[in-house]
Amino acid sequence: MARTTSIRTFYILILTQTFSYIGSQMTELAVGIKIFNDTGQVTPLALVGFFGMLPRILATSFAGVLADRWDRRYVLIVSDAGQALATLILLLTLATGTFELWILYILTIWQATFAMFQGPAFNASVTQLVPDAMRDRANAIQQITGPAAGLIAPVLAGVLFAVIGVTGVIVVDIVTFLVAVAVVASVHIPRPAQTDEGRAAGGSVWREMASGFTLMWKLRPMFYLLLLATLLNFLGNMTGVMIVPYVLLLTGSEAMLGTLMALLSLGMVVGGVLVSVRTIRSKRMHIVFLAIIVEALFLALLGVVRTPLTLAIVMFLYLLPNPMVNAPLFSLVQAKTPPDMQGRVFAAIMQLAMLAMPLAYLLAGPLADRVLEPAVGGAGWDLVAPLVGSEPGAGIGLLFIISGLTSALAGAAFYAWPRMRHLESELPDYAPVNQSLPGEEARDALTQGAEPLLL
Repeated sequence: MARTTSIRTFYILILTQTFSYIGSQMTELAVGIKIFNDTGQVTPLALVGFFGMLPRILATSFAGVLADRWDRRYVLIVSDAGQALATLILLLTLATGTFELWILYILTIWQATFAMFQGPAFNASVTQLVPDAMRDRANAIQQITGPAAGLIAPVLAGVLFAVIGVTGVIVVDIVTFLVAVAVVASVHIPRPAQTDEGRAAGGSVWREMASGFTLMWKLRPMFYLLLLATLLNFLGNMTGVMIVPYVLLLTGSEAMLGTLMALLSLGMVVGGVLVSVRTIRSKRMHIVFLAIIVEALFLALLGVVRTPLTLAIVMFLYLLPNPMVNAPLFSLVQAKTPPDMQGRVFAAIMQLAMLAMPLAYLLAGPLADRVLEPAVGGAGWDLVAPLVGSEPGAGIGLLFIISGLTSALAGAAFYAWPRMRHLESELPDYAPVNQSLPGEEARDALTQGAEPLLL
């Protein structure tokens, strides 16, 4: 009965998270349209991405410590509440006519600081809420939440933006945050039993922050896989921030943008469904690497297609393999690491995987605005014109091709490496030697010698 209740809690959290994501993505899209329409440049959008990534790079391991020390339900509540407050301030600046780009950048840092607590806390909670046999399915369903929101949000944002403007869209977003906080406060997330590994890694905040990285280094093949993720995220995010201006340059239509962004998310939803309906019990790494290569090739193809129909087909297929990468990898981490350290482990994974993403955001804007787009039709452009054309947006399309082919080659190289291909069998599943339920003795062990934590 307790396990059934836990699974029900997982689905409640997933539905709540999806609802909150819908509001957040509506705001992101509405603000993105406003900024690009006002400035006509990619750089401001890229800077928003940069400032949104900065706290995750610098402090996600701290969020992982809290996810392991505190009741993970409280961590999720603090995360949602902090993000809602930043969104409220954004609403006030727009409503009073005091909005400036620098204010948006500061609020982006604020919101990202609170958002970074959510990933480690939620991913670590899956181990306590879902039995091993259902974990691939649960992680696949979790992969669907963002895309499902992305499927609904562009349509709603496009309609509401025309009727109630950007401020009205943000009001809807705030309501979704408040609902999320209320629902999370009403559920129970079991705390993991303390393991010998978790006890040994305890102590000061700095020691616990380092323990997630230390464990990843001991699981050496997984650490190497994170280096690949760092490269793929760098290339994927440098191009990802350009999708909105790319589509607007090619189509000149906000309505078409909303439709194509919805198809992008629909592809991820379909990919997540495909993973969730079939439990993956073996050969996870074959699926992961093949999905990486296919996704990369579709990114390259996105730089070639230019008509609304071909854009729609490729954008649907582009991210369809993405859940086939993330869901199996999440399951592997949950199976091979101590449950009471998984907040720190997932934080370390996120931090390493995102290490180069701020650089991607900083490069994306100037590269598009000052190098690639001005180069269109210039000297030597005839060499690439048969692939990307010579109209506005062709420079960004060329970057899509370069990034996609580079990612595909990197994925193929790792797939050819036997140690990476057999990672799942090479690393044994975690088997606890000794563990105790969280009580007074366990809490004393967790907090002994720890530095005070302040939010």
